[in-house]
Amino acid sequence: MVKILAVLPNSIAAHAGIRGGDTLVSVNQNEIRDVLDYRFYLTDTNVSLSLLRQDERYTVHLNKGEYDDIGLEFETPLMDKKHSCTNRCVFCFIDQLPPGMRETLYFKDDDDRLSFLHGNYVTLTNLKEADIDRIIKMHISPVNISVHTTNPELRVKMMKNKHAGEVLSYLPKLASAGIALCTQIVLCKGLNDRTELDRTMRELALLYPALRSCSIVPVGLTKYREKLFPLEGFSPKECEDVIRQVNAFGDECLRKHGTRLFYCSDEFYVRAGLPLPDEDFYEDYSQIENGVGMLTSLESEFDFELEYLDELLPRFKAPRTVSVATGAAAYEHICKLAEKLCAKVPGLTVHVYRIENRFFGESVTVAGLLTGKDVSEQLLDKELGDELLFPSVMLRADGDVFLDDMTPEQLSERLGVPVRASESDGAKLIQAFLGI
Repeated sequence: MVKILAVLPNSIAAHAGIRGGDTLVSVNQNEIRDVLDYRFYLTDTNVSLSLLRQDERYTVHLNKGEYDDIGLEFETPLMDKKHSCTNRCVFCFIDQLPPGMRETLYFKDDDDRLSFLHGNYVTLTNLKEADIDRIIKMHISPVNISVHTTNPELRVKMMKNKHAGEVLSYLPKLASAGIALCTQIVLCKGLNDRTELDRTMRELALLYPALRSCSIVPVGLTKYREKLFPLEGFSPKECEDVIRQVNAFGDECLRKHGTRLFYCSDEFYVRAGLPLPDEDFYEDYSQIENGVGMLTSLESEFDFELEYLDELLPRFKAPRTVSVATGAAAYEHICKLAEKLCAKVPGLTVHVYRIENRFFGESVTVAGLLTGKDVSEQLLDKELGDELLFPSVMLRADGDVFLDDMTPEQLSERLGVPVRASESDGAKLIQAFLGI
């Protein structure tokens, strides 16, 4: 049962007499616990809703289109509380946050419903057989899974959860039911790398064609690791070794299945000082949200849009000087793109600034973990020109504040220049550079 917060005016539900404050009990005699039940059972064109109003039960019958929204609003998008993580992973990034940040940053979610709705990765340790059966019944696909290792004992050790190994049995069950699996491995030096990584890739590959892809990303380590499990970052040579190992297995998968399946994140290539693969290597960019092929995709989009630059130039007002703040991982690539554009646009000057992550530690190189304070302090005496651009991933999902709660308006005030968040999209980046 879920409480209805409000009913949209003139909606199907409103015309049926449903009110805010009522409780939704079931749809076509199926109990409603959360958003997955609600969306799945509401796809019927003829639905019977059982509701409660002040402890009095009543029923509403509706005729609707298969995907029509009937206009009910609930307290949360999940219609339930988020499921928090029950693991104590030795590599957990949240455990490495300093005290004093906003409360929401310390919440560890491990919710299969968020995997369906927003693409979040889950460990499966929160799920029971009944939850897996529901995923199969509703054909919720793909499921995004943080695997890390297929060695049950090692998974228990890494995740500090006694059930972490046994839930690996869910993988073949989901695969045999035709549920697509997108997976990731957070690679930790001395734990799940080398021979253990070979084992994990080999055993995951057995799940093909249900296995759609797997990203291998390096563990993120901040300077706040006192009393935590001792972990070390990968050296450039070790990053090169990981790339060689993963790509060799990917080559085998490509020959056998026509797809690589396994990909290293861009961060491994940047740390190793190696050039990124070309666009064909990444196939359909299935793991781009995990930082796999993101820089290659950006450059490809950028180069494509350069071919249509003449359509934009009438709107460009020269002279223009713009600055860009970015993380160490993307710095060289953004410099390269800026040089390409400036060579084609007389009167345009772009300054690209590498922002070191002093808040979390300089081993954290991605732009999405930079704070407003680091940007403001490191650019205070720099030439910024007419406008400062920064990647939109520096802001939380609502787009209003940085990780340290500084707002873009406050950053602008401190630096004395207009600031703008720019999307990681080639066309939008060119437009931001040009100020249009």
